[in-house]
Amino acid sequence: MTGKIVNLRAKRKQVMRDKNRKTADQNALDFGISIPLKTLQKAQISKAARLLDNHKRDV
Repeated sequence: MTGKIVNLRAKRKQVMRDKNRKTADQNALDFGISIPLKTLQKAQISKAARLLDNHKRDV
């Protein structure tokens, strides 16, 4: 008997971590937005807000 002793609880936790990491990576690919796109969207939103504020009429 020269086999390596394996803690089944630790092995089960490691398998779950690997599965969760794989799911998280796939979700990041599917739903994630890259940093340049985020900054571009923020800039577009702020520009639109400024344009709306500039066209308000003073009462």
